[in-house]
Amino acid sequence: MFCSSLVRKTNTSIFWKTGTAKNCQQRKAPIMGSPSRKEKSERHKECIYCCRAATEVLKFGPRELKPTKKSENTPEVLFLVIPGNPGIVGYYETFIQTLYNKLGQKYPVWAVSQAGHCVPPDNMDMIEDTDTMVIKDVFGLNGQIEHKLAFLKQHVPRDVKLVLIGHSIGCYIILEMMKRDPGLRVLKSVLLFPTIERMAHSPQGKLMTPVLCRLRYAMYVPVFLLSFLPESLKVSMVRLALRGLQSLDESTMPASVSLFSVDCVANAMYMGSQEMVQVLDRDNSTIKQHLDKLIFYYGANDHWCPVQYYEDIRKDFPEGNIQLCEKGIRHAFVLDASKDVASMITEWIRTDLENL
Repeated sequence: MFCSSLVRKTNTSIFWKTGTAKNCQQRKAPIMGSPSRKEKSERHKECIYCCRAATEVLKFGPRELKPTKKSENTPEVLFLVIPGNPGIVGYYETFIQTLYNKLGQKYPVWAVSQAGHCVPPDNMDMIEDTDTMVIKDVFGLNGQIEHKLAFLKQHVPRDVKLVLIGHSIGCYIILEMMKRDPGLRVLKSVLLFPTIERMAHSPQGKLMTPVLCRLRYAMYVPVFLLSFLPESLKVSMVRLALRGLQSLDESTMPASVSLFSVDCVANAMYMGSQEMVQVLDRDNSTIKQHLDKLIFYYGANDHWCPVQYYEDIRKDFPEGNIQLCEKGIRHAFVLDASKDVASMITEWIRTDLENL
């Protein structure tokens, strides 16, 4: 959840497109660790179905990962970003591109959207038209966790080490992923502005809980009507909403404009409503089990996870790598501080990569 102006779906929507859904065309890619020079400098965005839900994936580096072999000089690490809510990968483009370059283009860096938090291309529906078994309530919080585990199972070989980077509710999802699949080869998990406890009791949670849990249906009609506005007017409205930012990252504009899609907003709000009632007590058991693999980064002025939450977790885990931001970076860092955060992460995990 970036801010109160970036809203949060129901399991079904009368606004879904109709017709037969098809996967986006994907080109063949070289073996992991063997990208061409052109490939390494390109970013690749694709829309796929995962658990029958439309899912957007943004990639820098190799587009496909193959099982690694000891005889090959291949990187064995994937950096995977799990976004917040709204979980639109376009918000993270500058962030993952900077991270990819700071790492010397040695490791692939991917971001996978939350299920249904994207505007599918014309040849796709929000839900795949198939009888294949699907995760129950894939747009809900539990479904989103299973969605990420399914993505890894389908697209990432089990022998690839993972650096998981979560933002906001993405941090909660990562902790659940590590809990539910102990076999994941997690090298490090970086939890940025982590909403992993007492969300409804946070200052922003108190404000948004009534909206998300009782009033969200009232938002759908105005968003639907606004979706018919010209693109230029949508952009102007976004700029007006974000006028307080001194250095807005222009690459985030298309992502913000996509929030004029009623399906995208409905899915995000539905997930958010579940966050308010399900993200309660911090999962100390999972944190204790994986503490040496976790890096927490809290904001000094974060209304979703206030400083009190930072102080509480520091008290419970004094030996953990738990940091408080001293740079004034906002919870929605992707809007104006992606490069700074990517640079910090590069330093945090440098030793782990050198020791591989």
